[in-house]
Amino acid sequence: MPQPEQAGTDLDEAVGAGLDRLDTPAGPRPPSFGRRFVRGFLPPAGALVLLLVLWQVLWAAAFWPETTLPEPLAVWDEFRSTVADGSVFGFIWTSVHRAALGFAAGVLIGTPLGILVAKVRVVRAAIGPLLSGLQNLPSVAWVPAAVIWFGINDGAIYFVVLLGSVPSIANGLVSGIDQIPPILPRVGKVMGAGRLAAARHILLPAALPGFLAGLKQGWAFSWRSLMAAELIARSPSLGVGLGTYLNDGSSYNSMPKVIAAIFLILLVGVAIELLVFRPLERSVLRARGLTASL
Repeated sequence: MPQPEQAGTDLDEAVGAGLDRLDTPAGPRPPSFGRRFVRGFLPPAGALVLLLVLWQVLWAAAFWPETTLPEPLAVWDEFRSTVADGSVFGFIWTSVHRAALGFAAGVLIGTPLGILVAKVRVVRAAIGPLLSGLQNLPSVAWVPAAVIWFGINDGAIYFVVLLGSVPSIANGLVSGIDQIPPILPRVGKVMGAGRLAAARHILLPAALPGFLAGLKQGWAFSWRSLMAAELIARSPSLGVGLGTYLNDGSSYNSMPKVIAAIFLILLVGVAIELLVFRPLERSVLRARGLTASL
């Protein structure tokens, strides 16, 4: 017959093992590469094929003139010509590197601003509604003012990109911090963490899901703001980006060029989502054991 001390020890070990299992993220086994390929590639590919078939049918029915709805093959020829002469890579590089630099500056500004708004009540009361208003303001509204203030140069474009990205990044971080359990900041304070240490080791990691959502939205607004700026602010010194290429198609009344430019803008947006933000989101979800949606 086991002794009371031994029984108590066994019970403690069983309870500890149970708690360890609860703390260990559990979820279904990750799908194989073939299954991930089927689930991730075939649905969008099928939707694209269906769209092209519908487009071809509508063009063949001649409901609209050729200048309004061109043949898919004409758009493909326009796209292929930009690839053949290498100009498409210049368009993409000009726009992507501007968006990346503007977004990086937006992160550097929006992150401390979001922490300040989330943790200081006076600051939240003063500029919190302003941030929400700026987030809802169309970025194209800033382009004329930016051109007057900075001239037609890169400064005007980066200004528009910043005003498009900073409010979304800051508001995303504020939302993430607001959802942190109150016990976590208290534990950090008890352990002697100062404000900077608490922000770095407690607030930002705990608010990471909301912050990541704000980053994704901030990038989307950066990309939209850049396209708006490139459409309006045109100068030889600025080079030719995707927005300028789209404007050229509109100016020359070339619908194949317009649709090819829209396709390229969409393609870059999807590529950034799949290559940058989707892996980050997956790693955050896996670190928290939230693998059901992967």
